[in-house]
Amino acid sequence: MRKADIIQKLKSLANVGNAEGMERFGMARNGRLGISMPALRLLAREIGKNHDLALDLWSSPYKEAKILAGLIEEAGQTTQKQADEWVKDFDSWDVCDQVCFVFDRTPFASQKAKQWAKRREELIKRAGFSMMAGLAVHSKTLKDKDFVSFFPLIKSASADERNFVKKAVNWALRQIGKRNLALNALAIKTALEIKEKGEKLNSKSAKWIANDALRELRGEAVRKMLKSKQTKAK
Repeated sequence: MRKADIIQKLKSLANVGNAEGMERFGMARNGRLGISMPALRLLAREIGKNHDLALDLWSSPYKEAKILAGLIEEAGQTTQKQADEWVKDFDSWDVCDQVCFVFDRTPFASQKAKQWAKRREELIKRAGFSMMAGLAVHSKTLKDKDFVSFFPLIKSASADERNFVKKAVNWALRQIGKRNLALNALAIKTALEIKEKGEKLNSKSAKWIANDALRELRGEAVRKMLKSKQTKAK
């Protein structure tokens, strides 16, 4: 399929009601067609992985075209320059997170996560922590020490009161803490440090990040899941 054919297909799937609903969940309205993720994933499977076509689609003004670009992108062909160019175009949290699910499969994912987590721009900073969360779920090669190196960045950003940043910081902390029992203990320790920081600075963000993470990471469901994983690994 060519870019023009795909854009025409996307326009045919447009749903104004869905677009308005998405806006209520903080998804940027400008350039939004209102197409559901299941529909986009179905179209992505129909198209197949295609790096060149992904690059073409990224230049489209439509949010769904950018998400589709991420879905069909071949992580093995993604370059660091491309990642840096795409991240500058993030203008909605859903585009950010969906594309980061591709970037976290690149060999430079950990490096970019750390770089972007230090940036000031809200959605670029979010991308850094979204990448950390994605790596915690997807990575087969990173070691515990690699995830431990993310904790100082998580703690540093915990007082950022911007909604899209604090939600991603919390997400990264929780996902790392669900990777195994050792990281769970260290994530809980980090959450307690963030809670103390929040109380000292009277930071609503830090206190929310800490309390939400502690509630899940100390919960019976997570403990049971991690013990089961440990048993299976023996």
